[in-house]
Amino acid sequence: MSSRPLQFLRGGQPVTLHNVPPDRTLLEVLREDLHCTGTKEGCGEGDCGACTVVLGERTSDASGKPQLSYKAINSCIRLAHSIDGMALWTVEDLAQDPDIQLPEGKDLHPVQEALVQCHGTQCGFCTPGFVMSMFGMYQNHACGSTLDRQGAQEALSGNLCRCTGYRPILDAAQQMASLPPATVNAPVVLQKLELLALTDNSFKSQNHYKRPHSLRELLQIRLQHPQAQVVAGCTDVGLWVTKQHKRFEMVLDVTAAAELKVIAQTHGHLRIGAAATLQEAFTALKAQWPQLHKFAARFAGLPVRNSGTLGGNVANGSPIGDSMPLLIALNAQVVLASVRGERSLPLQALYTGYRQNVMAADELVTRIDVPLPGTTDHTTYLRAYKISKRQDDDISAVCLVLNVQVQGGVVIHASIGAGGVAATPARAVKTEAALLGQPWTQATAQAAAAVLQTEFSPISDMRASGDYRRHVLGSLVQRFWLESQGHTSASLEDIRVEVCA
Repeated sequence: MSSRPLQFLRGGQPVTLHNVPPDRTLLEVLREDLHCTGTKEGCGEGDCGACTVVLGERTSDASGKPQLSYKAINSCIRLAHSIDGMALWTVEDLAQDPDIQLPEGKDLHPVQEALVQCHGTQCGFCTPGFVMSMFGMYQNHACGSTLDRQGAQEALSGNLCRCTGYRPILDAAQQMASLPPATVNAPVVLQKLELLALTDNSFKSQNHYKRPHSLRELLQIRLQHPQAQVVAGCTDVGLWVTKQHKRFEMVLDVTAAAELKVIAQTHGHLRIGAAATLQEAFTALKAQWPQLHKFAARFAGLPVRNSGTLGGNVANGSPIGDSMPLLIALNAQVVLASVRGERSLPLQALYTGYRQNVMAADELVTRIDVPLPGTTDHTTYLRAYKISKRQDDDISAVCLVLNVQVQGGVVIHASIGAGGVAATPARAVKTEAALLGQPWTQATAQAAAAVLQTEFSPISDMRASGDYRRHVLGSLVQRFWLESQGHTSASLEDIRVEVCA
């Protein structure tokens, strides 16, 4: 199966690879085609972080000036062609790339030097992934100068270590900022990426991996090739390749369409383009609802949030996807588009069954519209709860988001989104009705909890039993009530690694 040449920048030099299949992963290209075995394969599903690499992409700042954006991503589930036209760094490159200026007299990058000094490695298998996640942190925090312990812990939540323990690694994440700095010559890298983009791409129109740069072209290709596998960040589709061994004759990548990357406030809504990454989308949502910070940090590890997109999570429609319960509780609308035009519908109305939806064969999710919080005299209580076996980097057994507005002691609005309790992400309409117009009291919360426990019939699976899920639903409503009254409780979310060391 032939495909277009794959071109990217690595080690300061352009790389061109021919006949890379559309469903070949970036990790396969690195280890098998380029023989760069520093990047390790661990889980093959984006959980352990051993395969982490860093991408550099041309973006623009608020004034329109070109800049280089750095993102640590999992190469095991990222399709290789998705990095076309970008810069790539692996663990081999930090001390060898001519565009990285190391401190005078040093042959290690400060990230690597800090891990050595803090004894942050033992067997070394996970170390390349930690190095690259820390390199991404280093570049995104003014060469590490503003990185705190909690920030390091959140940024490294997508990297697992079986033998060292996390304290010395977190020590290294903070110490790297105090070492003599290393700098990426961003202007030179941007210039090289610009030259790479000027390569004659006329031959790329006939290929099996299509990544159009405009919405109009994207929708036209969707019309012409409805059988093509649509991908965004590949954080789920990548697992179909690595775990289910699926093969795709044609892939349609939506992430280059400029219109789908836009995040803007307009007409009382926060409009999030479908190709905005989860990290970008949650940053915008947290700016409006700061209480979502912990939920956003636990959604997935940073490399997954850097690749996955909000539109992809919504279109995928997994009943255990965490963004949908949140968006349902925020009364979001999803916008679908085709060459025939666009239509908008409430997010919960998108789904008809397990991973089934109302989209026509020529339609794509193009954006999500979230109503902005208004300035009114009522009190809003918004909480998002993620229940999983592992605190970080795990899939939810139950996800529950409650958005309740109270005025004069009476509930005037309630919207509740739930995940992991039905075949689709769901809105708890019966529970909302049980709250509406009632005094906001413990008795009302208890009554609503009882309704919520009967509203869904969750299944039993490897993550939790149906009875457990029902019990959790009721308990979370009780917790929500207590938190609305100012009570705090012990939670794993509040535990700091260094306290337990």
